[in-house]
Amino acid sequence: MQDGTLLAALDLGSNSFRLEIGRLQAGHIERVEYLKETVRLGAGLSEDKLLSPAAMERGWACLARFGERLRGFERRQVRAVATQTLREARNRDAFLGRAQQVLGFPIDVVAGHEEARLIYQGVTHLLPQADERRLVVDIGGRSTEVILGRGYRPQRMESYPLGSVAWSTRYFPGGRVSERQLRLAVVAAKAVLDEALEVFTPGSWDAVYASSGTAGALAEMLTLAGFPPGMITREGLDWIADRLVRAGHVEQLRLEGLKDDRRPVLAGGLSIMMALFELFDWHEVHRAQGALRQGALVDLIDRASDATDVRERTVRWLAQKFAVDAAQAERVRATAVRLFEQVATPDPRNGRFSQKLAWAARLHEIGAHISHTDAHKHGAYILDHVDAPGFSLPELHRLSLLVLGQRGKLRKVEDALADELFAKQLMCLRLAVLLCHARKDPAVEALMLRFVPRSTFRLQAAPGWARDYPQSAWLLQEEAHAWERTPWRLQLLLP
Repeated sequence: MQDGTLLAALDLGSNSFRLEIGRLQAGHIERVEYLKETVRLGAGLSEDKLLSPAAMERGWACLARFGERLRGFERRQVRAVATQTLREARNRDAFLGRAQQVLGFPIDVVAGHEEARLIYQGVTHLLPQADERRLVVDIGGRSTEVILGRGYRPQRMESYPLGSVAWSTRYFPGGRVSERQLRLAVVAAKAVLDEALEVFTPGSWDAVYASSGTAGALAEMLTLAGFPPGMITREGLDWIADRLVRAGHVEQLRLEGLKDDRRPVLAGGLSIMMALFELFDWHEVHRAQGALRQGALVDLIDRASDATDVRERTVRWLAQKFAVDAAQAERVRATAVRLFEQVATPDPRNGRFSQKLAWAARLHEIGAHISHTDAHKHGAYILDHVDAPGFSLPELHRLSLLVLGQRGKLRKVEDALADELFAKQLMCLRLAVLLCHARKDPAVEALMLRFVPRSTFRLQAAPGWARDYPQSAWLLQEEAHAWERTPWRLQLLLP
């Protein structure tokens, strides 16, 4: 990316939606604008994991305003990330459909580990470069992330299902606070976080940093009250807790630096922070300036090149971990991409779609070490459940569907086939797997694939190709029959 390029990151959190716009300059991102709206999406999530119509309307209205600000931005300049609430919501697709329409850009729902990676990336890139061992904690609306790393590289990442919105709703209904309620909330938080002691062993870090809303609010109140600036201390937390209990209600608490939009979730966030201090026996924590949205901005720069794209490194790691035959994976990749380039609709974004098809091709055999016969099923399961840094949950699911549909009947992916782009990707992957069946380089230069809108793929071979490759020609006939039960057709011209 060139210096001066504007980049934007959106964090669709459980409590607030945030938009950060920055300008790339000499490898760094300079803030241009920051917008935040308290949406309380997580507060609209029912016990049966359904977002309320009112919560969805609040989210759509906010994203429409953010979308207006982002008019003129290209897709490569924007990344929108959704976290715990939309991970949990059973009706998230209903929300995301309209949300992406009013925003004008895709929204990535990321897994907990990916959220943690982005948080660490955002925090550390706003800290001085150092080799210190850093423990980063982020108390969000419905999840809390804990990350241990050295310098810019995260080493251990975990996400726990508790946050300021969830804990405030559960333990401080109506905003009422008593000493008993606060103690109960702290104990409950420690019970959820207790397993973190096995992952993050005390003494394995040099400094602790806390990011995002809860940490920012606590640090601001403590600084204005005369505590060490930019720090959260055990003494300071006890001081806030004492005043909150004495007030008896979050609306009655009078502390300089406490903003009205933070009041409804203060007690929940405070109780979780107190639990972390007690669990890890901390005495002080640094307030971090960076957060998930800054990490997403850095990720946009990394994604501009395969050399720095985290997803590329993840694909290589998965291929190595599951002992993929590298030569065969490369054959299938090259064949699939070559065919896809012949049917892709002219669009500057097709390079990115080709990249995702290439990843699916390189990973199409990751399930083979479990079962050769059902390798496609096992591979799809792995992709749907693996912690894959850099990938959003929808990206991983699309890769899993391509791997699942690479062979056999197409009924198992019939819903996805309603998407023309997916149908093109899957057609090219299936043909590539078929043509590489002998685990040798196929004579793909003798084949030409065309797409005839709106539903026909036409594969033409050079004269004599079918005679020279009778097994491949027979497999293509079987493939054409398989597509007859779908909205798409494969027409063969094999002279």
